Amino acid sequence: MHPFNKLSIVIPAYNEGPTIHLILDRIAEVKLLNDIQKEIIIVNDCSKDNTEEAILKYKADNPGLNIQYYKHEVNQGKGAALHTGIKKATGDYTVIQDADLEYDPEEFNDLIKPILKGHADVVFGSRFLGGNAHRILFFWHSLGNKMLTMASNMFTNLNLTDMETCYKLFRTPVIQNIELKEKRFGFEPEVTAKIARVKDVRIYEVGISYYGRTYAEGKKINWKDGFRAIYCIIKYNIFSR
Repeated sequence: MHPFNKLSIVIPAYNEGPTIHLILDRIAEVKLLNDIQKEIIIVNDCSKDNTEEAILKYKADNPGLNIQYYKHEVNQGKGAALHTGIKKATGDYTVIQDADLEYDPEEFNDLIKPILKGHADVVFGSRFLGGNAHRILFFWHSLGNKMLTMASNMFTNLNLTDMETCYKLFRTPVIQNIELKEKRFGFEPEVTAKIARVKDVRIYEVGISYYGRTYAEGKKINWKDGFRAIYCIIKYNIFSR
């Protein structure tokens, strides 16, 4: 079993000024199993609102939290922000956390359990395997996610139920050794394709809750990203191996 003393939490942020403090509060409140320490890495992808001011104020008001802040001078996309955050991670394991309130950091411990038991190197949090609560929103989004997951599984030979999930926990050296290229929401199919090819990697999946947002509440992914995901599934499983 690999050491697990610190968890790096990578948060890509774009125009999340009104709510970024709320997700940071929730992360701060979580007590991780085995007294694992938290490293919070926020990457501001050239937000147009007060995201930077909100983050810097929170960081100044909470000196006891290990918050690392980085920003892009030009907007590059969620995937690009994740690339930056992953490279900066110093924890034994790294998890992705959206800056909004769709995913609950209390469930970090559910992701961690297969690691601590010595079973896994990578853990996906599935919105379709259970969890405590699921907001009822978009049928076509749900169907689209399941179809993209099935298409991804056909190429990777994995049996995931939620490839598009935000919650992905990686052993840090594993994810840092993968060359990632997708700068927007294509990150999910790309990283899944490339993780699946890592020799002897052990991938697990656990059920998580999901508190989805409407577009009026700030949801950013759209139908164009779905077509990009299909392209990425084909590209990174067949043409770019």
